[in-house]
Amino acid sequence: MNQNDQLAELFEAHRTHLKSVAYRMLGSLAEAEDAVQEAWFRLSRSDTAEIGNLGGWLTTVVSRLCLDQLRSRSSRREDPLDVYVPDPVVTGAIDPEQEVLMGDSVGLALMVVLETLAPAERLAFVLHDMFAVPFEEIAPIVERSPGATRQLASRARRRVQGAPAPDADVARQREVVDAFLAAARGGDFEALVAVLDPDVVLRADIGAAGKPVFGAAAVAEQALMFRSGARQSQPVLVNGVPGIVRVQGGRVVAVQSFTITDDRIVEIHILADLDRLDGLDIRVPTP
Repeated sequence: MNQNDQLAELFEAHRTHLKSVAYRMLGSLAEAEDAVQEAWFRLSRSDTAEIGNLGGWLTTVVSRLCLDQLRSRSSRREDPLDVYVPDPVVTGAIDPEQEVLMGDSVGLALMVVLETLAPAERLAFVLHDMFAVPFEEIAPIVERSPGATRQLASRARRRVQGAPAPDADVARQREVVDAFLAAARGGDFEALVAVLDPDVVLRADIGAAGKPVFGAAAVAEQALMFRSGARQSQPVLVNGVPGIVRVQGGRVVAVQSFTITDDRIVEIHILADLDRLDGLDIRVPTP
């Protein structure tokens, strides 16, 4: 094995971690992959003899790339969409024991909250709170002192803690989602309202500007409007928790994620932007 092969092997050992960092920073699987690939290009052009901690060096490089991307994105969004749902990670429905093991995955609802943070806040929170990177190592990336970096993460944490906390019992979450889907398929308005929190919020990203829908009655009415779509839906895991996908003619046309608190659905996030969905690797399980 030559030196380049050895370097590539060392890099591959860090790839999954780097993509996890980049995905949480950017909310885009394609952009996360691009950031990781760019980190490889930079590593291959660097003097590796001067790199004492390869994992830390790569995390810093990916973080800087993501920060640049977030800042560029913020400057381009002069008229941002009212509703934006990050890329979901969709996997097949599996047994409850495996679902519990995946239950600590970053939920789509959290990813939506991260989208509301300023770029430096998001980076500080993700690196410190999700990956335990010390503030002293984050500070040079955001060009602030460690104390100021700590404040960035603290502000972000307050926003995140203000979001609904999902139930820990993933198997019970599946029961609630199944009840919602059965009620939608059956056109049962009262049953829909029964599984929805009175203050439930529905956010649907269809690739065009849209408004969130608030309240159990309004969300139930929306579900009944798409009753035929419910019949074409099947259970999956969305970012590690129970969700559903809608399929037409073998094509995924919507991914739906739920946040469930005290056995009630408090948030629903739907990605129905066909251009984005076509670009994602969503492997739909056989019903």
